[in-house]
Amino acid sequence: MTARQTIALLRQYESRNVTFNEPDGSWPIVWERARGVHVWDAAGKKYLDLTAAFGVAAAGHANPKVVRAGQKQMAKLLHAMGDVHPHALKAKLARELSRLTFERWTNSSRFKTGKVIFSNSGFEAVESALKTAMLATGKKGVIAFEGGYHGLGYGALNATHREHFRAPFRSQLREFGNFATFPKAKTDLPAVEKSLRQIFRREKIGAILVEPVQARGGIHVPPPEFLPRLRTLCDEHGALLILDEIYTGFGRTGKWFACEHSGVIPDLICLGKALTGGFPLSACVGRADVMDAAWPVSTGEAIHTSTFLGHPVGCAMALAQITIIRKLKLPERSAELGKFLLAELASIKNLKLKTKNSIRGLGLMAGIELKLPNGKPATQLALDAIKKLLHRGYIFLPEGEDANVISFTPPLTISQTQLAKAVAELKNVLTTD
Repeated sequence: MTARQTIALLRQYESRNVTFNEPDGSWPIVWERARGVHVWDAAGKKYLDLTAAFGVAAAGHANPKVVRAGQKQMAKLLHAMGDVHPHALKAKLARELSRLTFERWTNSSRFKTGKVIFSNSGFEAVESALKTAMLATGKKGVIAFEGGYHGLGYGALNATHREHFRAPFRSQLREFGNFATFPKAKTDLPAVEKSLRQIFRREKIGAILVEPVQARGGIHVPPPEFLPRLRTLCDEHGALLILDEIYTGFGRTGKWFACEHSGVIPDLICLGKALTGGFPLSACVGRADVMDAAWPVSTGEAIHTSTFLGHPVGCAMALAQITIIRKLKLPERSAELGKFLLAELASIKNLKLKTKNSIRGLGLMAGIELKLPNGKPATQLALDAIKKLLHRGYIFLPEGEDANVISFTPPLTISQTQLAKAVAELKNVLTTD
């Protein structure tokens, strides 16, 4: 099937709100296959992927060991029964996620282990965390942050800030989310803390939900003091600290998890995307004492579950993916390549361009924000650059509410040479009329 035929079928049979199509056929491309850091379209053209498909392919697209693990499991046990009759891999992965998080972070008996609720998509992990906080604290309110993105299910949507996503459904939302400014500099912290304390005084807050680095919000890296202050506020007010590490987890920012940059231990952590390298599986991992306080012992009917909970193929792939991330030392690799990438991007800032640019990032989660001389977002310039890059063989995505941040979230297996070529091509596009 040609790309044109595929797009025509989608126009006819898929909701028109899903896939954006340029009238001239220049966007999107139709993916045919992917391997490592490259994607091939339906016409056989090869692309360098600077997105890792929304950060999923941390160990590279179709990593052979991850693929083999999935294939082997599919041939043995394709589906199990969620919350009824378990399979061994679900137990093994739950143990592995506990070891990677709470058992790595502290030797305290209070935090000795973590307990897991498995889901399919990232927003479901967030909703598991929100339910846990409600049950554990008895308080419905949640503090989230401007620019934050936690998914689009009705529970998660209450804590996702962007009006584009919330406004059409506002009449059906419970609106238990309270939004505060996400700090971008140390000087922002006093005002942010003041507003958070005001919310705590005004509302019954059971949790603070935050991304350690905002991805879709525009690659915003908060000052290192931010998470410790949130930890303190939660402890003072009997609230839970929920970290949404669906995007930042598994080495993306140069640590296994972004919270490790500031040494903060959350009460609950939400994981997904790079967890399996390509299978829909997510997890909410919580401190064992918090999880046990929140959730009653099952009497035969779970109060939060799903048909595909802890899917055996996903669990097999996740265990293989974690092994590869560890063996290849991808968090360390991300940290080193991230420094190189920021240095390369800094050279763009010194060019004589039509835009004012700012560079920011942590590990292999980086972005360049384009603004017009009057300070307004250079949205069209950013989108035009991304489209030009696509046709030159480079896949990028825009981030931020105004889509004026060109982001870099490539597979962690990308080479320094490949990164340099991508930045050089971005320079060419930005300096060419």
